[in-house]
Amino acid sequence: MKTSFSIISLFALIVLGFGCAPRQGEPARLLVFAGAASKPVAEEAAELYRRQTGVRVELVFGGSGYVLSQMKLMREGDVYFPGSSDYMELAKRDGLVFADSERILVYLVPAINVQKGNPLNIRELRDLTRPGVKVAIADPAGVCVGAYAVEIIERAFSDEEKIAFRRNLLNYTESCEKTATAVALKMADAVIGWSVFEHWDAARIETVPLPKEQIPRIGYIPVAISKFTKNHAAAQAFIDFLTGPEGQAVYARHHYFPTAEAATKWIGEGKPVGGEYVVPKEWIKK
Repeated sequence: MKTSFSIISLFALIVLGFGCAPRQGEPARLLVFAGAASKPVAEEAAELYRRQTGVRVELVFGGSGYVLSQMKLMREGDVYFPGSSDYMELAKRDGLVFADSERILVYLVPAINVQKGNPLNIRELRDLTRPGVKVAIADPAGVCVGAYAVEIIERAFSDEEKIAFRRNLLNYTESCEKTATAVALKMADAVIGWSVFEHWDAARIETVPLPKEQIPRIGYIPVAISKFTKNHAAAQAFIDFLTGPEGQAVYARHHYFPTAEAATKWIGEGKPVGGEYVVPKEWIKK
């Protein structure tokens, strides 16, 4: 599996002329800033696209807010690919993407993720407040699933339960990928993540669904063309691939929800789709 790019790698790409238009005879290349909620699928889809078209897709993964900041700082990139609507709305407000190019790829539902076999018998959200349970969530300041976790906690827990939960909270993780890894590597007993995490590593991760009344909204993964692209047509062609039959087949193999209706069926009740959530300041690390 490919590794994520660091900020040093980004500088190297620019020094090597990554952002320039392809020379005659060279295959085109695209730079994609992607939230890690799509990491397994994005890697597979990018490789499939390269084999079919000769276009090399370089993927910079991380928390959706963090990679958006990188794209803005570097003033580079062809496609922005966050893990939720929250950061796409921010990107549109800041004029960092072409709003009319936005497309929805798939849908996500928050859930509790535990170690395979659920050794601590975690069955509901309040089990995460039990003494001794090691819990992690993604950083809500820059990672979409972390904001969903805080939204769920704020809605479901009393003040006393929130104190107990935070007592069990080991740390914030830096991306969806690292949130799933915290459970897979037994660094945490449970995380509040996406239901699809189970299918990222079925041998080590198990999903405990939240009851429908504790799920505030259905998430989705959007994609849009960056305002910094130097090849609008190539960026659009990659988005067309992701939203087309072959790209969607990759998502289906990884058990993402293809429609809001499919997510609703899994939950058992209709929920708002997308939107934004303002994380209370007490959850933001200084």
